[in-house]
Amino acid sequence: MDTPTVLIISDEPDFSRRITARWQMERMVPTFTLLSGELWPRFAVDAFDVAIVGDLRRELLSVVLEPLHSTGQPIFCACRNASVVQLVRERWPRVSILRRTDSSGETPHWLETLVLAASEAVHRARAESRARSAEASCTALERQATLGRYMLEMRHSLNDALTTVLGNSDLLLLEPGSLSAQTRAQVETIRNMTLRIHEIMQRFSSLEKEMNVVAQQAETDAGKSYAVATGA
Repeated sequence: MDTPTVLIISDEPDFSRRITARWQMERMVPTFTLLSGELWPRFAVDAFDVAIVGDLRRELLSVVLEPLHSTGQPIFCACRNASVVQLVRERWPRVSILRRTDSSGETPHWLETLVLAASEAVHRARAESRARSAEASCTALERQATLGRYMLEMRHSLNDALTTVLGNSDLLLLEPGSLSAQTRAQVETIRNMTLRIHEIMQRFSSLEKEMNVVAQQAETDAGKSYAVATGA
């Protein structure tokens, strides 16, 4: 699976460096895309797993957070200003807000909390992506299984139709001189293609038998393993 991407947007030069340096201590280190607030409108990123927004000029908040908010991806906003916190909370309620300062100055553990929370969000986003992919694969397999069952159920009817076509083709070819050379060649083509389709249908039947044998063997092996494990 592709490495997850964390988008970091801030006008504070040291903000991105501190986050990426701290994240190196984690077991899973994502790919980072770093942008300033002014660069965001020109280099907007379509694909990311988590976005982290640091200090921005007030006029850039809407420019950055509005499109991020519409993506549905997890967003963290690490703010210093209390009025910015209130604005973000009111206008973009899905954004997770982390206060970097309190009455005594910069909160000592804000960076640790941010990276741990964002890391967990990355894991959750990737798990959800895998679940959606697995669900789509299961849906496709179910459609294919339905088609396969229908083909197996209809193979007898199809074989009967093929037998009729093949029999009539043989009857026409048994009458020498009754057909022109061109018509005879066309009938022979029909007969040969009918035989080919019949061979394909026979292969379906063989595959069904082989799959049944494999399934029965798997059930037998599972039963033996269970008996060994339980001492039965």
